[in-house]
Amino acid sequence: MANTPTPYPISSWRFWKAYWIHMRPYLLFVSGAAGLTGIAVAPVSPLSPILLLLGFLPLFLSYGFGQALTDCFQVDTDRLSAPYRPLSQGIVTIKSIGIVSLVGLISGVGLLVFLNPWNTITGALSIFGLASYTIFKRKYWFAGPFYNAWIVGLLPLIGYIAMVRTGFLEHFKEIVPIMALSFFAYTNFVLMGYLKDISADRATGYRTFPVVFGWNPTVWIGDLLVLLSAGWGATLAFSGDWSIVVWGLATTIAVSGQVYAHMTSEKTETNAAGPIMATVRSFILWHLAVILAFREEWWPGLLIFYLLFEWTLWKRPSHSQI
Repeated sequence: MANTPTPYPISSWRFWKAYWIHMRPYLLFVSGAAGLTGIAVAPVSPLSPILLLLGFLPLFLSYGFGQALTDCFQVDTDRLSAPYRPLSQGIVTIKSIGIVSLVGLISGVGLLVFLNPWNTITGALSIFGLASYTIFKRKYWFAGPFYNAWIVGLLPLIGYIAMVRTGFLEHFKEIVPIMALSFFAYTNFVLMGYLKDISADRATGYRTFPVVFGWNPTVWIGDLLVLLSAGWGATLAFSGDWSIVVWGLATTIAVSGQVYAHMTSEKTETNAAGPIMATVRSFILWHLAVILAFREEWWPGLLIFYLLFEWTLWKRPSHSQI
């Protein structure tokens, strides 16, 4: 009988190294890009660097805390599809990961509420959504991607509210198209992401769309989501030369990922990483295109932002997992 590992205590450096793996640092750029888009379109000029940092940082980190929290509810399937994760190995506990995640999320929401009390509502909705997502993923094949995506769709609104601070309802219609872009682009990331876990999800009773309908129908739905995402992005980005270029790059990457998913001769989990990476790259680039349309002077920081994303993506612990 194998020895059961002793879980790392929260006070140890090894725990925090393990927690960092659960945060998926390469995906912090997803929530960062979505939140920063809401910040960028806010009718505030000039935008204080301190205010920008206070709004951006909790949004950037929110994906990591949220991902670690949802991992606490999916250890069964992760033991099969992602055995490298610390929870799968038993070197950290669900309780410790859950506590740190909730403290991180609540602290981030607290800072955003400090910037604008209206974020009490959006922040509470986000935490509730993250805590309840696994129920919908496990039981309802039609709900999982959409349920996860509405949470990410809130991020531009949260960033926008944090910057505008007062009277934001007068400009609410300006942020709705960006929320739609985040929603559709992230829905595709979640849906295509399920392709890498079909066997594990089937074995543990998760009725995801690919488990129920298979590879090809999943990719066809992904095609529709790419069309919707690119369309929303185009309506927002076609107001500046560089924003159009970045939108075009994002769309090309997204389409190429879908084409590969259709054309590959081996439609198995091992060939899912490429199409999934295309959904992540296009998500970030579509949002950067919108930011450039509103804040073209931010281009040096956005370039660094994207290069850091690519670096962390390359350094991820398992290249078969996104």
